[in-house]
Amino acid sequence: MPDLLVNLLKLPASENNVQSDVVIRPGQPFELTPIRQFIQQNFSTSWADEVSVGFANKPVTVFIATIDGQLVGFAAYECTRRAFFGPMGVLDQVKGRGIGRSLVLACMKGLREMGYVYGIIGAAGPIEFYQKTVGAVVIENSDPGIYRDFLKTSRDK
Repeated sequence: MPDLLVNLLKLPASENNVQSDVVIRPGQPFELTPIRQFIQQNFSTSWADEVSVGFANKPVTVFIATIDGQLVGFAAYECTRRAFFGPMGVLDQVKGRGIGRSLVLACMKGLREMGYVYGIIGAAGPIEFYQKTVGAVVIENSDPGIYRDFLKTSRDK
């Protein structure tokens, strides 16, 4: 999967596209364990490891999505490499409610607030989603990128 480049100066205007029962907010340092467990159980151990870096950042560079106090999604930035977005995951049963879009925008705006002009989405999965959501463009010759030497573990999905 190729990397994508996002012009952070041309992000869409902030708009709340999630339903009223969805809360998008930064993760708090004292929430590290339940958020890591959620990511490991629903996505992968390697993503949980990456997000741990976001909790070490000051301020924390991890956003979460909740419904009635229950985690349903997350996104992080400045974890894998400087100016990188990801990982991100939203539970299948709540997809299509604007949660992923809101998480991506929150993180991209966080990168912009750090002073970056461009953000990188490493090994982007749903390329069309990122193109539509934040105007991402494919970086030529970026596959396999930084994940080429990724160690597979039996716990990763």
